[in-house]
Parts: sequence; C-alpha cells; structure tokens
Amino acid sequence: MSFGKFIVIPIFIALLATSMMVLDIYKESTLRHFVPWIAFQAWAAYFLAGCTLKGGVKVLLAYLGGAAASVAIMELAGVLTDWKLGQWAVPAAVFPVVVVVICAERVPGFDFVPGWFVGAGVYFALISLADSKALSSLHGLSKWDKYLEAGLLLMVSCGVGQVYGVVTVFLRRRYEAMAKGAGKSKGK
Repeated sequence: MSFGKFIVIPIFIALLATSMMVLDIYKESTLRHFVPWIAFQAWAAYFLAGCTLKGGVKVLLAYLGGAAASVAIMELAGVLTDWKLGQWAVPAAVFPVVVVVICAERVPGFDFVPGWFVGAGVYFALISLADSKALSSLHGLSKWDKYLEAGLLLMVSCGVGQVYGVVTVFLRRRYEAMAKGAGKSKGK
C-alpha cells in the first residue's frame, strides 16, 4: 500500500481518538463513569488480545478480574494488618491473590492474564486517586461504595475502549480491502 493510501488509516485513527476526547467533554450527559485514560489503554489492550470480539470479551473479563483481585488484596491486607503484620500485610496479601490470578490462564475466557494485571493496576490507581482526593467522584464514599464506583469507572471505560477497538479494526479492514480492490482494478 502506498503512503498516499496508508495515511488515511492514521488520520482515521486520530479522528477516533479525537472523538474520545469529545466524549470526555460531554461525559456528564452521556457516560458519567467514563475516564479517557482508561479507555485509551483498554483500546490498546483490544489489539494485544488479538483484535477479535472474543479477545475484547477477554479484556473485559480480565479487567473485571483485576478489579476483584485488587479488592481481595486490599481486604486481605486489612485483615493481616489487624493481625499486626505491619508493613508486611500488603506483600503477604499479594501472594495468594496472584496465585489465583495466574491460575486463571487455565480457564477459557479468563485466560488473558496480562489484562488482569493491567486491570488491577488501573483499579489501584483509581483507589489511590480517591485516597489522594484527586478523583472527586470517589472522595468521601464508604469503602464498599468506593470499590463499586471505582469498578464502574474501570468497566465503563474499558467497555468504551473495546468499542473503539472493534470500530478501528472493522473500518481499517474495510478500507484496506477497498484500497486493495481499487489497486487491482487500475492494473487491468
């Protein structure tokens, strides 16, 4: 494919990225739980999971699993802190949860383990932002309401990222087929 034909693809993807930023401007009236930085990295995860609908579902399940793993770590660390483990409470809580997460690679549908770690990392970031008061929608909530609200932010944004991934792949494939077909008809 010539650069003249190829440049349409980056321009189209840039338009999609721009539309996500416009969605952020209007999120209060459309998607209150939308966080663009989460959607952008979830969009990338769609490609890492194979650019298929099945891969997109695996990303969603992995992010949900990562959120659940994060809550399990925080809750277990709380119990271990009560047992006077001090600074060792979090490391001790991480160990059994990671064992369970890695076992997910043996369960079809839940076997996109890198997504579990990304989902957990994003979930921990949301909780940390809430604790630092940088994320106002989570500040001041009870612990379990904070967990739920962070989960909604994570999953809605991940879902948006998956939709953008599907649209990107669908339109790119259509364009590439069209460009290839136009090249063949000129050659005849």
